[in-house]
Amino acid sequence: MAVMEIVVIPMGTGKPGVSEFVAGCIKVLDEMGLKYQLTAMGTIVEGSLEELCEAAKRMHRVPFEMGAPRVVTSIRIDERVDKELHIEEKVKAVEEKL
Repeated sequence: MAVMEIVVIPMGTGKPGVSEFVAGCIKVLDEMGLKYQLTAMGTIVEGSLEELCEAAKRMHRVPFEMGAPRVVTSIRIDERVDKELHIEEKVKAVEEKL
């Protein structure tokens, strides 16, 4: 199991807001049945490395399908082989130290 942070930025849309594009990307995760956590600045997704890479590819294409002429996508992937990673456990580990 791995955890990915993804930020998909549509460019050249003529509008400062991107919520409709974000919603389109989130629909991809729903369709794939992946667990995710939407944040104010990106989305955290949980799954196998293969699932995460496929999700990133599909999410990157969404703004193009919605008319954006350019898309910049940034991803970070955290994967461990010694134990499974889960979104809540990563957050809990930090909160326990506060």
